[in-house]
Amino acid sequence: MGKFNEIIAAEIPTLIDFHATWCGPCKMMSPILEQFKKKKGDKLRILKIDVDKNPEIANRYKVRGVPTLVLFKEGKLLWRESGAFPLNTLEVKLNPFL
Repeated sequence: MGKFNEIIAAEIPTLIDFHATWCGPCKMMSPILEQFKKKKGDKLRILKIDVDKNPEIANRYKVRGVPTLVLFKEGKLLWRESGAFPLNTLEVKLNPFL
């Protein structure tokens, strides 16, 4: 959990993708998140966390459904939402924080 805390404490915003391998909407979000990362480049870090392999982190942030996206910057939770979104919706939701 120490490495996770270091990552979310960074000055660069970090988008955490809480997902599961069995989750259909999670699989849909994967290429969308890749496209978003390409557009944002060094302005954003994306970290994928499998809730089945990392239950302590998922529980800490009360992740009850997947996919759940959580945006951190300097250790502060800036935005959080569950569900799958098209790329343009994701941009509208996150651009104010980047």
